Amino acid sequence: MRHRRRGAAEAVAAKRGGDDGGKPAEIEEAFRRFEAANPHPRGELENADPFTLLVAVVLSAQATDAGVNKATRALFPIADTPAKMVALGEERLREYIRTIGLYRTKAKNVIALSQKLIDEHGGEVPRERAALEALPGVGRKTANVVLNGAFGEPTIAVDTHIFRLANRTGLAPGKTPFEVETKLEQVVPKKYKPHAHHWLILHGRYICKAAKPLCDRCLIVDLCKWPAKTVVEPSAQVLDAAADPQQRRGE
Repeated sequence: MRHRRRGAAEAVAAKRGGDDGGKPAEIEEAFRRFEAANPHPRGELENADPFTLLVAVVLSAQATDAGVNKATRALFPIADTPAKMVALGEERLREYIRTIGLYRTKAKNVIALSQKLIDEHGGEVPRERAALEALPGVGRKTANVVLNGAFGEPTIAVDTHIFRLANRTGLAPGKTPFEVETKLEQVVPKKYKPHAHHWLILHGRYICKAAKPLCDRCLIVDLCKWPAKTVVEPSAQVLDAAADPQQRRGE
């Protein structure tokens, strides 16, 4: 039921936001502000290398990052390589991740992908999308997160937060995650692409929320196309956070 309500909210957001996408100058300004406010954004899934990131992302489907982190803090000290994960086994893995939704299926997939990494990739996480998507439990979104987070590729994984934000603000409207991803790849300036995924997901998660977006705290509210936004201009404090360093108040 929760996922149905979330899907309905996203559909409403898509209808209410801009239909044609933002103008290039506005998009450039939006990402300039994101960078000024948070120059080095990081994902919230705890990991130490490509393999632990891959496992964390697979576990995060329909789960919170906080919930995944709680489980992996105990898991990764025991099994942080494909060989150690296979040795741990599916049954024991389930005990570590049983607090995460769909843990039985996820345990099966993590063991299977670990074995495939050993058999076909020398125990290393591949850097190619096709090879990643061929792993059990790995789809396009997971592959994008790993390519970006582990290898620095300028990919943008469109989750529920980014899908909502892209439609609501008019940044990159689309009816499907793939359509939104394609539009984001077209409109996000090249220099901002390496961090675009993290800026957008954090903004969608903490500011441009589904039920009650915090428009008064939004860096880009004046650029947003959503008719239902509660304010039309960022506050001075918000603008200060997104200003060029030499332009910030008091400097």
